[in-house]
Amino acid sequence: MSRLRQRLDNLPVGRKLLAALLVLLATVMLVANLAFISAAYWISQESVAPQALQTLGRLIATSHISNAALASPEQARQLLEHLDSYTPLRAAALYNSAGQRLAELQLGKPLQLPAHSEDLEHWRQGEFRTTQLIDLPQAGKPPGRLLLVASSELPGAFYTGTLTASGVILVISVMLWALIARQIKRLITRPIRQLEELSRQVTREENYALRSARGNQDEIGSLADAFNTMLSRMEAREQQLKRARDDAESAFAQAQSLAEETRHSNRKLELEVQVRSKIEKKLTGFQNYLNNIIDSMPSALIAVDDQLYVTQWNQEASALSGTPLNAALNQPVFLAFPPLKPFLPQLKRAAEQHQVEKVERVTWLRGDEPHHYALTFYPLMGASGRGAVIRIDDITQRLSLEEMMVQSEKMLSVGGLAAGMAHEINNPLGAILHNVQNVRRRLSTELAKNQEQARAIGIALDDVNAYLQAREIPQLLDGIQQAGSRAAKIVSHMLAFSRRSNRQLAPCQLPQLIEQALEIAGNDFDLTESFDFKGLTIVRDFDPRLEPVPATANELEQVLLNLLKNAAQAIHLRDDDQEPGRIILRTRRTPPWAEIQVEDNGVGMPESVRKRIFEPFFTTKEVGQGTGLGLSVSYFIVTNNHKGQLEVHSTPGQGTCFTLRLPLAAAPEQMSH
Repeated sequence: MSRLRQRLDNLPVGRKLLAALLVLLATVMLVANLAFISAAYWISQESVAPQALQTLGRLIATSHISNAALASPEQARQLLEHLDSYTPLRAAALYNSAGQRLAELQLGKPLQLPAHSEDLEHWRQGEFRTTQLIDLPQAGKPPGRLLLVASSELPGAFYTGTLTASGVILVISVMLWALIARQIKRLITRPIRQLEELSRQVTREENYALRSARGNQDEIGSLADAFNTMLSRMEAREQQLKRARDDAESAFAQAQSLAEETRHSNRKLELEVQVRSKIEKKLTGFQNYLNNIIDSMPSALIAVDDQLYVTQWNQEASALSGTPLNAALNQPVFLAFPPLKPFLPQLKRAAEQHQVEKVERVTWLRGDEPHHYALTFYPLMGASGRGAVIRIDDITQRLSLEEMMVQSEKMLSVGGLAAGMAHEINNPLGAILHNVQNVRRRLSTELAKNQEQARAIGIALDDVNAYLQAREIPQLLDGIQQAGSRAAKIVSHMLAFSRRSNRQLAPCQLPQLIEQALEIAGNDFDLTESFDFKGLTIVRDFDPRLEPVPATANELEQVLLNLLKNAAQAIHLRDDDQEPGRIILRTRRTPPWAEIQVEDNGVGMPESVRKRIFEPFFTTKEVGQGTGLGLSVSYFIVTNNHKGQLEVHSTPGQGTCFTLRLPLAAAPEQMSH
């Protein structure tokens, strides 16, 4: 498009006028033809087509034709087929007295004609073609209806005549254009070319005494007079230039010496600019390097001036606060980072008194989970003024690791204690259980020696047993035996802490192991009266990508039973029974771990209980209902025997979630045991 416009701009004036005239003639012809065709189409649609359709409708509406056509669909179809050669017709449809369509005729692309006459008025409102709806009278019946749709196209003869007339007009226009072109060449193009040739001769010969001949009294003649006047002035100016040239030659020598001095000065300036540019480039690179270092740090770093306006802001600060760098710079720090507002006194002391201020631990929500952070405020001094630097460290993982280390140290200390206590308790405990068994045997009426000793001293053994039953002595012996068995079970749990697992780890399918634990929990656990484990809703969410995990199946089953038992008891302790009890069991593959989660909607636990939940002998149950060793043994099995992790997250009143992590691949020392 730009090339075509450039070629048009570079055409001679005469050709431009001829081109403009040609475009004008073509435009007039195009507009005239379009107007003629539009008028003919309008006349056809508004006058000719309606009259033709009306005439055709009156012809068909005659009683003998309409009665015959409405007699059957076949006769209606034959009638419409006779209209097939009628050019102004686009489509037709015949409806009986019941309003049903008997037949239709489509010329060209089919139209969607209504199937019932009741829809005709609505259809005609949306149809742009001319339509006629004619009633067809019937003797003794409601009239039928005939729908005629006019064609929206003009006859071919009209287009042929239009093209012929346009051709004749085109020939006459070309002849007129040729005549006008000849006159334009004589009156405009030739005088302009003469003036152009004179200007080239003046330029070639540098002879300003030449003059153009006077032409007509028009713009070109005025242009020739102006050209002659210009030549006269140029001739006078040339004389002045000759005189000025001599003066310029003398000044040129002075300018050369001045230019040499200027050249030396410019060279010095160039060297200074180059040096400054290199320094600025190095400073920019160093600044970018420092910014990259600051942005790469895992801690959030924020620098503020003495008025506590932000001057530096790294990517971690943006991620933690949700405020981008551009929005944070030059803003008060408590607006850019609202959670820092409670710590403005410490920040002001760091900036004004030049002392380091620390906040050991704060808890903020990041996403939907609480995270713990440590805040440090450093004083900042420099040539640009005073201020402070804020460092925010995420210590959530560190606190979790510290908690796990403390728990591991407790378990190690209990392991040493358990080994010594178990041997000291087992001896008297064994004597108690053995003596209870002997007492039962000495009172048995089935042993002959007991009967013999009773007769020797004159006592009936049945009377003795009756007395003992009356005084509930057997129940007391049962209590002694049950308490001894319970103490033996506690000792066996304590010994588990001091023994190193020597079982061979084998690949286990965690979903199958969980199902076995659920089956045992549902059949064997009688937690409390009027509470059924099978009444709980168990939701399974198992990861299909999880492969078999190296583990000891019976030990993991014991851990899962403990967790299921605690979850069921927590649900039973709820006051609100509107929401059904629910336990969610999940497995996840999160390399290098395989995760098992046991989540309930029970009463939950406060933070003080959660921190001590894995301590040996710690329990929140009443005396006699729990030993406080179930979760401790579970923790020991997971962390010591399987080198895994066991964590708990709980919210009072909402529920608890235990997360058990096992390595996807067993360590070499585990596989060797």
